Amino acid sequence: MEMTDEKNIFSRAEEFMQLFKKGADFTQELLKENERLRFKVVQLEEERRLLSSGGGSDKAVAELNKKLQNLEQEMQKLLERYKAVEAENKDFANRYLEIEHENNNLANLYVASYQLHSTLDFKEVLQIIQEIIINLIGAEMFGILLLDEKTNELIAVATEGVDKEEIPLIKIGIGTIGSVAKSGENYFIQEIKPFTRFDPVAPIVCIPLKIKEHVIGVIAIYKLLQQKPKFSELDYELFTLLAGHAATAIFSSKLYSESERKLTTIQGFINLLTK
Repeated sequence: MEMTDEKNIFSRAEEFMQLFKKGADFTQELLKENERLRFKVVQLEEERRLLSSGGGSDKAVAELNKKLQNLEQEMQKLLERYKAVEAENKDFANRYLEIEHENNNLANLYVASYQLHSTLDFKEVLQIIQEIIINLIGAEMFGILLLDEKTNELIAVATEGVDKEEIPLIKIGIGTIGSVAKSGENYFIQEIKPFTRFDPVAPIVCIPLKIKEHVIGVIAIYKLLQQKPKFSELDYELFTLLAGHAATAIFSSKLYSESERKLTTIQGFINLLTK
């Protein structure tokens, strides 16, 4: 799923580049055609002048005027097509800049993902995830909650902009956050309204952290940075990619930490027995 999302972003960039090139080529063709018609109009006007000054027949002058009128109409249509293509080209150029921005963010996510998987220290993993959410997503207030499978409760293990103690234990299936943890489906609020107060059970976004279909926690976002009024299309894809990488890194680091603790305990028992 993650590879598919990544390929989609790159394929869209290639598609827009091809469309933009086609639009530019078509614009050049229109400009050439416009020059041809302008030259033809000049020729016909010169013919009309010669006919008028040389006493040409009324019929010949009328036919020439008709040709000029048809050419002028054709030029007008060509001008309208040119304006339409120019507008499309500007739109493609804007979309290309957006795609460039998306690709830059995706590249940053790759770098961040590498950092995520380069350590098995649980605290370091959480810190890297927080930096990704702040720098790539643009969140100001959020929490990372992990599932305690013994109690079926979500516990805040890392936060930004709010204390961990301000986020209560949340039962699976209860409220927005609990429902996301149960269903494994992303939650996005329909309309982001101006932030007034912190409500720990009412995030604007909640993303499940999943290992395949097994949910191990969630990321709950409550407030965006001031310069980011809303989410972009890229953000939704980044959320999905981030959730997959973050879940794997958290799971691996927790497993490693637990193994280390068990190994230390066993080593302690061995030391006691061999004294």
